[in-house]
Amino acid sequence: MNGAHTSPVHRTLTLSVLACLVCVAWSPVALADTAWKEDGWLTTTLAQDRLDLGDEFGCHSIPGLSWQADPGAVALECRTYIEERVRASSWDSRPISTYTPDGLTMAQHTTVAGQGFVVHGDQTGLSTTAWHNATDEPIDKWDWYNLGRRGGSLEQIIGSVEEVQTAVEQGGLVNLYWIGRVNDATIRHDRDITAYLSQVEDVWFTTWGEAWSYWTVNKCHEFSHSVRTEANQSILTFESLVTQECTSMNPEAWNVPVTWTLDFNGTDVVSVQGESGALANITGVRKSTEGYVQHPGEYLHLSVLNGHAVEITYNGTADYDVIGRTSFFNNHSTAVTIAAHETYDLFKWSKRFVDDDHLVFTWLVEPREGLGDSLWLQYVAVGVALSTIVGMLVVLKREGLGPLAKREDRTPQASSKPTEEP
Repeated sequence: MNGAHTSPVHRTLTLSVLACLVCVAWSPVALADTAWKEDGWLTTTLAQDRLDLGDEFGCHSIPGLSWQADPGAVALECRTYIEERVRASSWDSRPISTYTPDGLTMAQHTTVAGQGFVVHGDQTGLSTTAWHNATDEPIDKWDWYNLGRRGGSLEQIIGSVEEVQTAVEQGGLVNLYWIGRVNDATIRHDRDITAYLSQVEDVWFTTWGEAWSYWTVNKCHEFSHSVRTEANQSILTFESLVTQECTSMNPEAWNVPVTWTLDFNGTDVVSVQGESGALANITGVRKSTEGYVQHPGEYLHLSVLNGHAVEITYNGTADYDVIGRTSFFNNHSTAVTIAAHETYDLFKWSKRFVDDDHLVFTWLVEPREGLGDSLWLQYVAVGVALSTIVGMLVVLKREGLGPLAKREDRTPQASSKPTEEP
């Protein structure tokens, strides 16, 4: 009876082992890993050069995974893909911006945000919106789950300098579209648009994550200030504080320079000293940095990181007032972002803008498709597994063991030798 029950058990175990091997080889994670090839440019000095220019690296998608089927898996895999290769920004290593397709539910967007991506764009189809027009200023955090596209595209023929100019003059956040290639076709950019943007003055060139991080200060901030008098001058110590309360409200926020407005009642500022020396006069600067601007007799606009105390020296002993923060960095009235979609080759996407160092890009990266080149590896893996198991079973069969061995009748055979009489 024992031999009769051994064979089915062995067969069941064999099939179970085969099923496990096939499942591992064809699981979604394994398929995703073999469905793409990384963009090697993300680990080179080219990526660092883009970071030095103020760019950001965010997420677009992962081949082999679906935003609609499992947005959390896409966000997690994409975040890992970025973090293992490049910093998201010069301000922080954590990626917080991502493309999401039209049609996801608010619950799915919340799942994506749970993976650290708090800016979703663009034109995601939600009823809540951020910067779909010049007055569509976001109020709540989830408004950023539907970032608008304003100003059109940088693509030649499709883009229009008139459309960009109109959006810039209206104010608010202008979000342009760019893609470097479509299939094998190289896309040319509109040089008139980049030329116009190089000349316009009242513009903050920023990225999705940088703009969102700046916006969060409006939701929660705290600062300290005190003044002392030395001779005929006053020295104001000012610091935008890093607090547990604000950090817990928006833990994903990067620490970016925020511009504060201070009123010295017409008194001119003599100098602004930071922890590592004098802050620069950043009049006309259009990219985020620390510094200050004051025109004679007007407000002081001070741009500093949270946690960086500064000393502001001004003549006399006039009263002062901290009025608050400006809507955009350096008191600009318009912010401009350029979202580079489907960036699977950073070199090809960015090479046209080598001479346009005034522009700032949000590179929404993704690995390049690789399934067609590596699908055969799946079949090889399964073939090797099957061959190994079959070979083992054949060896066991020769020894009279295993599920392929013939069952022997273990009932004792009757002896042919006659029984002797006692």
